[in-house]
Amino acid sequence: MTQFDDRERAFETKFAHDEEMKFRITARRNKLLGQWAARQMGLSEAETESYAKDVVRSDFEEAGDHDVIRKVLGDLTGAGVECDEDTLAEALRNKEIEARRQIIESTNL
Repeated sequence: MTQFDDRERAFETKFAHDEEMKFRITARRNKLLGQWAARQMGLSEAETESYAKDVVRSDFEEAGDHDVIRKVLGDLTGAGVECDEDTLAEALRNKEIEARRQIIESTNL
């Protein structure tokens, strides 16, 4: 039974690690997207950091990426920046790739 318990603990540990990595990558992706959108809107450096944090927080409103897309799209449109959902979805995918790379690099140091 010990071998079974060891396997179960190892599985639970791996699952917890994987979930933490997903969370970190998503949070980093949203921050990067917020920084990108802030540059599109011409915000200052301080405003950019504040806006990026707002984008990260917006992801806790509902499951999925719709809350983030809705916030950023609304803010960009409100600032007079031409943007559509397809452009934003592409930016989100690119930022996820970049976030994954950054997180992996930071954990392999």
